[in-house]
Amino acid sequence: MAVSRQIGAEGYRLPCVTVQVDPEMPALLRGSSGSVAAALIDARLRRLVALQNEVLADRDPEPLHQMRVSFRRLRSTLEQFAPALCLPDAADPRRVARIARRLGLARDLDVLRRRLDVDLVPLLPERELEPLKPLFKQLRRERRLAFEELRDCLQGRRYLKLLAKLQGWLKQPVFTPLGEEPLLAWRSEWLQACLAGLTTLPGWWASNPYDPTAIAELHGLRRRIKRARYGLSNLRAVDPDRIGPWLARLRQLQGLLGDLNDLQLIDAALHRQLDGSPDQLLPALCSLMAEQRVQAWQQWQVQAEPLRSAEGRAEFHSLALIQA
Repeated sequence: MAVSRQIGAEGYRLPCVTVQVDPEMPALLRGSSGSVAAALIDARLRRLVALQNEVLADRDPEPLHQMRVSFRRLRSTLEQFAPALCLPDAADPRRVARIARRLGLARDLDVLRRRLDVDLVPLLPERELEPLKPLFKQLRRERRLAFEELRDCLQGRRYLKLLAKLQGWLKQPVFTPLGEEPLLAWRSEWLQACLAGLTTLPGWWASNPYDPTAIAELHGLRRRIKRARYGLSNLRAVDPDRIGPWLARLRQLQGLLGDLNDLQLIDAALHRQLDGSPDQLLPALCSLMAEQRVQAWQQWQVQAEPLRSAEGRAEFHSLALIQA
């Protein structure tokens, strides 16, 4: 791909652009930045609408997981392509984030329960199951309350207004002058929008997964990695050979941080719910959790090292460089 931009005495001007298009590239990506962003938003919105009935039926946790992911992808797309779009106020990414957070608690509780039921409880001795009953009872209660809030959200005015505004905008999308420019000519800028600042977050230097400050930093890093993943996936088809492997790496890093977060949340729940020290009441469970935390932390240190090195960071940020 070759891109030229005209710079004269008056400074930067919107471009004289020559783009060499790969004939195998999906037709959508040959369009404008705004049209690509609108197509991505449309796909996310259709997915949300399709999932709503299954989520409200609450027979299976997977639809809720998919809806939460769709909300995050929608928010990331709105943020990534914000300079290309003239959106209604109701479609502000912050509003999307607020709705996504209201779905988040129910999903987090589903994850914790699955972590206990699948990864931990089957490995425990019989004598440690009885002390866990109050915890399971509390998790069920919290999940019931979280689902009530989720239901109110999905049937509420703010959510329905968001859907209506975005659906109305998609019928006649409005783009900025930048949004009218070819996506491929501005690929670097759209990639930079999702990569910028990721490698400088303090979580990369966290040294103790039990320290409260480190826990908060790692949680923030996990969220930022998700946003980078979603932004990269929006443009994967532009350069699949280079973007694809990085998506896999970021998914792995996010998964390891998710494991650490889940174990920390279970530990906190045990300390809240048990009448006594978890180490004394549930020694096998605590030992197992400690072992899993050490394993996840060691794997995280190994997998994170490339993005702490100069060479790894250079390779990562080269994704935003146009290849001739």
